[in-house]
Amino acid sequence: MTTVIAFIFMFGLLVSVHEWGHLIFAKRAGMLAREFAIGFGPKIFSFTKNETLYTIRLLPIGGYVRVAGDDPEIIELKPGHHIGLEFNENNEVEKIIVNNKDKHPNAQLVEVSAVDLDHKLEIEAYNIGEDNIEVFSVHPKAFFIMDERETQIAPYDRQFASKTVGQRAMQLFAGPLMNFVLAIILFVIIGAVQGVPSDKALIGEVQSDSPAAEAGIEDGDIVIDVAGEPVNDWFEFTSAIQAKPNEEIEIIVERAEHTETLIITPREIELEPGDKVGQAGVLPGFEKSFTKTFTYGFTQTYDTTKLIITNLVMLFTGQISIEMLSGPVGIYDVTDQVVQTGFMNYLMWTAMLSVNLGIINLVPLPALDGGRLLFVGIEALRGKPMDPQKEGLVHVVGFLLLMLLMIVVTWNDIQRLFL
Repeated sequence: MTTVIAFIFMFGLLVSVHEWGHLIFAKRAGMLAREFAIGFGPKIFSFTKNETLYTIRLLPIGGYVRVAGDDPEIIELKPGHHIGLEFNENNEVEKIIVNNKDKHPNAQLVEVSAVDLDHKLEIEAYNIGEDNIEVFSVHPKAFFIMDERETQIAPYDRQFASKTVGQRAMQLFAGPLMNFVLAIILFVIIGAVQGVPSDKALIGEVQSDSPAAEAGIEDGDIVIDVAGEPVNDWFEFTSAIQAKPNEEIEIIVERAEHTETLIITPREIELEPGDKVGQAGVLPGFEKSFTKTFTYGFTQTYDTTKLIITNLVMLFTGQISIEMLSGPVGIYDVTDQVVQTGFMNYLMWTAMLSVNLGIINLVPLPALDGGRLLFVGIEALRGKPMDPQKEGLVHVVGFLLLMLLMIVVTWNDIQRLFL
């Protein structure tokens, strides 16, 4: 149960932060954000606030912010349609009753002649049984009522396509950006709680019955020399130890305000067949410093980003098999293992996944934020937008291919777990 709660919290946090970035910049640009969704599929929970429907959906495979004009609107009025109109105190249409008009006895019934809900915000219509056309002004925040559900109209200035290239690009980029911001915050929290790795070869913990314990190394010692070679950091210390398995080595450590000369014989371990290295049995030490903690958030995010991009390039070049990818099932399994090792490791895992989510969404593939940013970039270069139908088709095909990839990856995860 602990793992289930941890996974749900982690998934909800990563997706919520990502989509919150999209939502905030959509609203800042004046776009009508119709829906903020966590998950896909049937709705489990929903509520409406400030024009936006917030939903939690059944399938934990992502989320989305649906912006007006970003995908085809589902309600379209055409000449000949019979509709009902309800008005506000300024005699502007505030509700357009599409069906079930008998449930709205106060609505004025009309037959549509022409409609412009993008620019003029007008409906030209005949009153039922009359021949004269009347022009009705529509309030910018009027609602369609269809099957007794309200859908706010979207004048052109509230639609995604009406905004500048910069506003649209920022709205698309904001989701991945917030994932990087979340990672920085989580790494800063980790650094503040447990400290940050020391710049020096600081011994944090000596394991019992280890070569280091037998040599007399103590917690808090700083290794400054191994086998006559100066040591400046943890990497140099571990490299020197690994290079001399089962050999007696003289090391010099700083302890309090003096130095100690000790003899250690690193234990030989085999990492891979034929690859034998030395091991001392110590863990690195951590320091607490406001400046280092703050910097740690950025450096860890940078290092994680570099590692993920390297692996992504190796995947595209065929150096890594697609079987190495993990979907929700695989991530759940790793989360289960990480949760057992402590809360700090769980935070570290969450931060790394946040960086991963940000990077994956910036890959210029259809249906991803990166793919949509690519089209915005092409528009900026061409000076005119791509054909919306062609772009929409590309994204639909891309989404279907991504779903197919998700199925393959999930199947591989299940095989690793149960076969």
